[in-house]
Amino acid sequence: GVSTGIGVQTDMATPALARFGSDELRNEFLVPAITGDAVFSIAVSEPQAGSDVAGIQTNGVKDGDDYIINGSKMWITNSTQADFFCTLINTSEGQRHKNKSLVIIPSDTPGVSVDKPLKKLGLHSSDTAQIFFDNVRVPQRNRIGEEGMGFIYQMMQFQEERLFAAAASLKGMEHNIQSTIEYTRERETFGKPILKNQVVQFRLAELQTEIEALRALVYDAVEGYIHGKDVLTKASMAKLKSGRLAREVSDSCLQYWGGMGFMWETGITRAYRDSRLGSIGGGSDEVMLGIISKQMGILD
Repeated sequence: GVSTGIGVQTDMATPALARFGSDELRNEFLVPAITGDAVFSIAVSEPQAGSDVAGIQTNGVKDGDDYIINGSKMWITNSTQADFFCTLINTSEGQRHKNKSLVIIPSDTPGVSVDKPLKKLGLHSSDTAQIFFDNVRVPQRNRIGEEGMGFIYQMMQFQEERLFAAAASLKGMEHNIQSTIEYTRERETFGKPILKNQVVQFRLAELQTEIEALRALVYDAVEGYIHGKDVLTKASMAKLKSGRLAREVSDSCLQYWGGMGFMWETGITRAYRDSRLGSIGGGSDEVMLGIISKQMGILD
């Protein structure tokens, strides 16, 4: 949960600002985010528009040099403590992939309200809530980059978010395996440690191999991203694989904990709950498969 909050700040809510924001905007908002003096949140998803980002309904109507913003955002991480929201809104009536802009909305702006934290299955140390915008007046200069380019900017931000999600999952999965090794080495059944069963040994070895394969993919994708290459396919693959593998690792390891694995306070139980978001947040498995299929030329 802690890494999720940090990741939102560094890899989800600020990449577009760093890349496309004006010098004025970066000095006002990015600098305090980097120094740790401000908390950022990314406000994209809505009650009726999660994976379908182009379907958002929150809109900003021009009024002089300002936008008057109305709508709501759902499942927003860091929202209860955020100073600024990097918000995707509709700023025109054009095509839904060309009518959106990313706008920075300070959380203390009149008309902004944050609901109570949502009760989630996992990641309890990371706050998540719904946000409401009621005639929120924000200067148009708070827009990141060009008007109408918000959807494109957000798709680019998603690539970094998905690489972060995949990279962040690696050590957690390895910890789950190591803690399971330690537990099964001490826990005995039928006169010997659980770890002495070959089926347990082989399964843990198989999972560790899968993690190493994912690590290689992540490192390769990140290197390409750093050097300005298009890593859409690899980032989507890494996100897909990490979400599924995290669930597989936690579920398999939990099995070897037996009854203790079903107890709420056990670490592997927390991993089991926390890992479930990996195949939903930041683009579901189905969205990743759609992107990969399209890149392969097999999806119309």
